[in-house]
Amino acid sequence: MTSRIASVTGRQLWDSRGRPTVEAEVHLESGAIGRSIAPAGASRGAHEAIDLRDGGDVFGGFGVNRAVAGIGAEIAGAITGMDARDQAGVDNMLCDLDGTPNKARLGANAIVAVSMAVLHAAAADAREPLWRYLADRKKVRVPLPEIQIFGGGAHAGRRTDVQDFMVMCPKAGSFRRALEITDDVYRAAGRLMEAKGPLSGVADEGGWWPNFASNEDALDTLTRAIDASGHRAGDDVFISLDIAANELGDADGYTLALDDGRLSGEEMAARIIAWSKRYPILSIEDPAGQDDWTTMAAVTAAVGECVQIIGDDVLVTNAARVERAAEAGVCNAALIKVNQVGTVTEAKAALNAAVARGWGAIVSARSGESEDVTIAHLATGWDAGQLKVGSFTRSERMAKWNEMLRIEEAIGTDAEFAGFSAFAGSIGRVNA
Repeated sequence: MTSRIASVTGRQLWDSRGRPTVEAEVHLESGAIGRSIAPAGASRGAHEAIDLRDGGDVFGGFGVNRAVAGIGAEIAGAITGMDARDQAGVDNMLCDLDGTPNKARLGANAIVAVSMAVLHAAAADAREPLWRYLADRKKVRVPLPEIQIFGGGAHAGRRTDVQDFMVMCPKAGSFRRALEITDDVYRAAGRLMEAKGPLSGVADEGGWWPNFASNEDALDTLTRAIDASGHRAGDDVFISLDIAANELGDADGYTLALDDGRLSGEEMAARIIAWSKRYPILSIEDPAGQDDWTTMAAVTAAVGECVQIIGDDVLVTNAARVERAAEAGVCNAALIKVNQVGTVTEAKAALNAAVARGWGAIVSARSGESEDVTIAHLATGWDAGQLKVGSFTRSERMAKWNEMLRIEEAIGTDAEFAGFSAFAGSIGRVNA
């Protein structure tokens, strides 16, 4: 069988923060090769898979020598000879070999790099682009992009409480047009920031570095930037927020440093709900902490008919947690990050669980990224409907947006832009 794995190699590379990360390279007996690079998050849920880092003083403790060594010492021997097209079989072997519930022994960074590299090798062996290999002859949509304009929270020295102020253009008609509109908004936002002063560069994911007096100031500025770009806020362009509330809360409530200090869960929900009614907001991610399901459910119940409520830290790309959240009325969309759970198979299971519940699904990058473009293919081939990469600058972000342009071009006249069809239930109908 020519698609059998012949060799597996791990190596240390560097991510967009200048921190070490893991690349895996898989060779098949057919000569096909697959490579993939593990991303890393700064805002991390307690329930997600764990990267293996070296600790100590070298590289600030972020070294990956142990993770790379584990690929050569254990992973390579365990999966060599397996069929690369049996992704589930390979991923199950990786999970069994690690033997922990959170990939802590071998490291999620090593495991996810190998899992995605095997997928790339299998597609190369089939002589198909990865998105088409994953689609398996089914019609898929070109995903709706979610693009950061201002970066805050853990990605920008906590200059704002809200982590991401983003835009979405569901009426754009094509991926290419959505990027063109976003460019207009990004440049208009830069001009407003420059006039406001001082313009302080960009955050981890490429959005403008915040310089705001309050979270509402940022929302007001983004709304004005949309209008100043020549597009219409709440019609052509909508706002999407990642609150990343897990970074703001504890067992006693939430702290909004830019606003009025401490809020209870009920007050936090009321604040998010008020924002969604005041501003042209279409999507809100993590409006409550990872274990505060009461607040998350309250926001979903109040505005979930017209606003997408995304679970990230609360779900951590875990199918079982998606099922539990759906039963509890928490969220109506799931963020899908392969490294958050550790393998391609587990990430797809979480996406399938979300879709089966009628939820939206968003394949997402992390704040620490690379030139790896796997997620562009996953979002398309899995027909997720949405893709979140970061901002409209920095090459590790643009590599993925540019890959999506190539994919849309390759699909050709059959390309269907997801647009409002990407959203759960009545959200698309209410806002269209």
